[in-house]
Amino acid sequence: MTEAFRRSGRVLLPWLSDVVGVTVSNMATTSTRAPLAAYARRAAGYAHDTRAFQYWRDELVRALPVQPGDTVVDVGCGSGLCLAGLRAKVGPSGHVIGVEEAAAMIALARAAAERNGWREVRLLAESAERFSLPEPADAALFCAVHDVLMSPAALDNVFGQLRPGAWVVAGGGKWPPPWNGPLTALVAALHAPYVQSMVGFDRPWQLLENYVDDLTVTEVACGAGYRAIGRARA
Repeated sequence: MTEAFRRSGRVLLPWLSDVVGVTVSNMATTSTRAPLAAYARRAAGYAHDTRAFQYWRDELVRALPVQPGDTVVDVGCGSGLCLAGLRAKVGPSGHVIGVEEAAAMIALARAAAERNGWREVRLLAESAERFSLPEPADAALFCAVHDVLMSPAALDNVFGQLRPGAWVVAGGGKWPPPWNGPLTALVAALHAPYVQSMVGFDRPWQLLENYVDDLTVTEVACGAGYRAIGRARA
């Protein structure tokens, strides 16, 4: 057993114990709910409910090869669970711009930024399709934002505001191998409330390939997650 596999198991086990009680009928109900309503309803407990995945969030931030002084846009930053790591990478001379449409989530991100005195962090209460940056960014992070990655309009807007060659890292959940039915059901239980459509959940990075050169994809967490990295096309 490889170290990567053992690590995946250690991270997955707390999640499995959290969601194992969800029934198939529950999943059928939650899968049609609007994601913004789900975020509004669950915002206060979102960090706790998804705590088993903070390791993977931190891994995405670590994988983003930015330098002190860079500007990074966190697309769909949610309640700001990646902001501290991004801020540490760009340093006091850099900038982190969080974009989040869900009002309840960005309110939590703003509270965290104010509480911690993160002057380098700017938060935009906008959708990925509509936000605007004052100048092109050096890198972009897409953490657990499947609907954004499935939206050509959102990707057009994001990549239209990145410098040529900007580093891009994306990651989140995906369907595991088809033979793993129990894990597939648990992935659906976790992600369906927060996703408008599960279309493309087998290859969530498929549209990114049109915007990013040499996109490298690594499956993680026993195939229930992925990490993709590359550079924006000129």
